[in-house]
Amino acid sequence: MRRAATARRAGEGYDDPTNTADTAPAHDELPSRPAKQLREHAQGEGYDLMELGRPAPAQGSGPGTAPAQRASHATGPGFAVAVAPVVLVIVLNYIFSALVFPALDTAYLAEDRFGATGIDALLGVWSIIAALTVSITVLLVLHGRRIADLRQALGDGANASVQPILNTASLVGYGAVIASMVGFVLIRDAVLAIAPGNPLVSLSVAVNVLAGITGSASGGMSIALQTLGANYLELGREAGIAPDLLHRVTAIATGGLDALPHNGAVITLLAICKLTHRQSYADIFVVAVAIPLLALVAVVTLGSMFGSF
Repeated sequence: MRRAATARRAGEGYDDPTNTADTAPAHDELPSRPAKQLREHAQGEGYDLMELGRPAPAQGSGPGTAPAQRASHATGPGFAVAVAPVVLVIVLNYIFSALVFPALDTAYLAEDRFGATGIDALLGVWSIIAALTVSITVLLVLHGRRIADLRQALGDGANASVQPILNTASLVGYGAVIASMVGFVLIRDAVLAIAPGNPLVSLSVAVNVLAGITGSASGGMSIALQTLGANYLELGREAGIAPDLLHRVTAIATGGLDALPHNGAVITLLAICKLTHRQSYADIFVVAVAIPLLALVAVVTLGSMFGSF
């Protein structure tokens, strides 16, 4: 709230919330420098929610069109219809991963031409792709009449997804290269030597350091589990620490130093918002680094005192 008040005093903020669609200027009529500057288009998306005025009337929406039909185009969807595609992603992801794909005959995946793999290695990717595909289809069915140019909308969505994918993929790949270097052995040995009597402390530091080096929560977690997972599982058994507590500490620790300035999500966020690290990173640091680290300290302290709960 303090930061929001500071921004308001500096003249920053959103457009007047009392401004209605009737008084909002059309997209091609927007002044070059309006009194309250609208945000620039989100990178790769080609539009801004604040610039969306009244939906264009559908063909046949003249005087002879039924009032209910005209109203369906002039008003937005209800909450249930609007949120349905998002809920579907979550529900279908579970259904595909827990019920559908495990029930299929996937023995053929063990063949060399399919990469000599198994369904366990592909389950997560297959499930989320299938869930997203079905949800996008449902979204198009429910809101197709509201989309002026379907091809352009699909193209804008695909273009907007490229930068986050490349940012994340490149940084995870960067982390894999770091893990393969000789110097990484020194880092591994150093973090293993931290708080030898309490694996939870050592584990939280190790995951945070790796997430910070790679700039990726998933990268830090994958490297930590691949290179140090067996070590910490054994240390946990010796110290009487439940594996589920080790897992929780690992998951929470990935959300600390991963959001350093070179993090892919931070870079993507700032690029979309047209801001620099100097303008915004202090607030990002508090929300995405400082507070998660305090939460991690609380979990490690409670776990050390009371065990898994």
